[in-house]
Amino acid sequence: MSTTAELLKGAAELFPDEVVTSAHVRHLDLPFGAGRFALITLDNGFDHTKPTTFGPQSLANLNAAIDQVEQEALAGSIVGAGITGKPFIFAVGADLKGVELLKNHDEALAIGKGGHDVFKRLAALAVPSFAYYNGAAMGGGVEVGLHCTYRTVSKAIPAFSLPEVFLGLVPGWGGCALLPNLIGAERAVSVIIENSLNQNRQLKGKQVFELGIADAIFEGADFLEQSLLWTAKVLKGETEVVRDEIDRGEAWDAAVAKGRFIADSKVHGAAPAAYRALDIIAAAKDGDLQAGFDAEDTALADLIMGGELRSGIYAFNLVQKRGKRPAGAPDKSLARPVTKVGVVGAGLMASQLALLFLRRLEVPVVLTDIDQERVDKGVGYVHAEIQKLLGKGRINQDKANRLTALVTGVLDKAEGFADADFIIEAVFEEMSVKQKVFAEVEAVAPAHAILATNTSSLSVSEMASKLRHPERVVGFHFFNPVAILPLLEIVRGEQTDDASLATAFGVAKKLKKTAVLTKDAPAFVVNRILTRFMGEIQNVIDEGTPVVTAEKAIEPLGLPMSPLVLLELVGPAIGLHVSETLNRAFPERFTVSPNLAAVVKAGKRGFYVYSAENNFKPELDPEVAALLVQGDVVLTEEQVRDRVLDAVAQEIGLMLEEGVVAEAQDIDLCLITGAGWPFHLGGITPYLDREGVSERVNGKKFLAPGLASVPA
Repeated sequence: MSTTAELLKGAAELFPDEVVTSAHVRHLDLPFGAGRFALITLDNGFDHTKPTTFGPQSLANLNAAIDQVEQEALAGSIVGAGITGKPFIFAVGADLKGVELLKNHDEALAIGKGGHDVFKRLAALAVPSFAYYNGAAMGGGVEVGLHCTYRTVSKAIPAFSLPEVFLGLVPGWGGCALLPNLIGAERAVSVIIENSLNQNRQLKGKQVFELGIADAIFEGADFLEQSLLWTAKVLKGETEVVRDEIDRGEAWDAAVAKGRFIADSKVHGAAPAAYRALDIIAAAKDGDLQAGFDAEDTALADLIMGGELRSGIYAFNLVQKRGKRPAGAPDKSLARPVTKVGVVGAGLMASQLALLFLRRLEVPVVLTDIDQERVDKGVGYVHAEIQKLLGKGRINQDKANRLTALVTGVLDKAEGFADADFIIEAVFEEMSVKQKVFAEVEAVAPAHAILATNTSSLSVSEMASKLRHPERVVGFHFFNPVAILPLLEIVRGEQTDDASLATAFGVAKKLKKTAVLTKDAPAFVVNRILTRFMGEIQNVIDEGTPVVTAEKAIEPLGLPMSPLVLLELVGPAIGLHVSETLNRAFPERFTVSPNLAAVVKAGKRGFYVYSAENNFKPELDPEVAALLVQGDVVLTEEQVRDRVLDAVAQEIGLMLEEGVVAEAQDIDLCLITGAGWPFHLGGITPYLDREGVSERVNGKKFLAPGLASVPA
């Protein structure tokens, strides 16, 4: 028995619940008399909704298939070998559920080594090998193809990537060593580092071909047939595959340096994966593939046993699983159908909501506002966005016409809402205004209609308190920009009934949003945590710490933007309003910064100015600097960071005690999908646990051992 087989057998015993991928070998006669060919098909026996993965038993099955093909190649009974996937799926890489179970460095090393030992046999066959990327290919799925002599790709592929760095790993089955040697360091850095750190950006088939990863590209409808015709021509010498020469000089070093710059700007040194991948790419310059594979094995094992990967997998599972089955949501059978939507307000937020409901539900949507000019502007915005989609080829003319006809605007709520099933308000964030709007809507809406509020911080129960039917009011809090951020906080008021809540969750699912159920507590989840977080930053600035120190202190968290840049995005006036709301609710913990109030009063859009001379980097606005009144307590970056993290840990602990959400996992899911907090932190609670903050502040960790950490 080979060492690889022994290795994989041991790993398979650690992972009894693997969804096993088989590797079927079939033989066919290539066109043009090119000869007999062996084709391996990867298939886990499920349809495309359960993509094919590589766990240890799956790798063992591929290894056995290669045993057979290798013998046939040596015997001269085949002229080539290929590998492809089941319909719509090539393979999406290592089975992460197995990675979560690994408890020590040797087990982790075995996974890296096992993948390499199997995959590199495809390069060592006595005949040429071909990968036919027929469908989604990620991670190890991409890498198994990189070991082949030639590759073809389907134009129809929606997703192709090496997402490992995004999760806290490196492409560890050949990606870091092979890809730069195939397409050059600059392009490889773009795929491995830049795309991963840009929220796991995917490539389409055409891009895979243009980058030089695939040697040929064919239509999806007859992809395999065309690939085999092409294969026959290559094997007969009628088609020559010419690849660009790789620049192994300064361009390689420049690409690695660019990768480090990208990593610094995204994670600020806070997560090791990108840097480990870049080290391997840098070393791959001399073309020594085996040294590269060995370095991948070590990096993979080190990262598997580190906290960031566990946080990354935890975050991935939150978004993929918990996000799709919200904790505490009522039985979906209670949900009522929604055949028409009303939107109160026609400003930017209301117009964005109207567009989203229109595109996802494809039902009539009607906007109202206080004057015709505003109504026309809101409807005009939606129409213009539909035209943009048409212009980009995202929808056809027929669909554009249909969507345009479905959105209307009226001044009279009775006319607009008499037959609406779901009515959402997006008016000024003031309790009396919202209560007045709901009273007007209730007077004209059908008895079954859901009344939803997009409030970011006000009490849903208080908003509903003066209505005849408060049970149908639900919080439906979106995050800006509505089209991009997935989170939807669904707020249960004191009187909200199960049918209304179930309908809200049903609508959220159709909107393709990640819905999290929250209690009707001030500012709900994201805004409460961010306001406490920002409040502590403001406090240390007000007390005397320089703005630049306060901002730099948070860089190790690797957040998508600094606190004051975030404030600029949200708008200082909104930030001030939310802090005032929370200050009224919890005066002992939430402060209202006099400096922030002064910035708002002066009409400033933020703390920074941007100029071409400084490459548009943020610089403290001299006018804002003149407004600041600071004390004389100057903290170090480390002291600021401790203050801020302690405040966040305390607030999360209190929110869980109050039952604002079901579990700490929901807090993390909200921060990842609503505020763009990084996967490598797992949101925030795994990081607070790992850094000892949770125990320092609350006397205990937020999460059970093994949930976002290495199992004991």
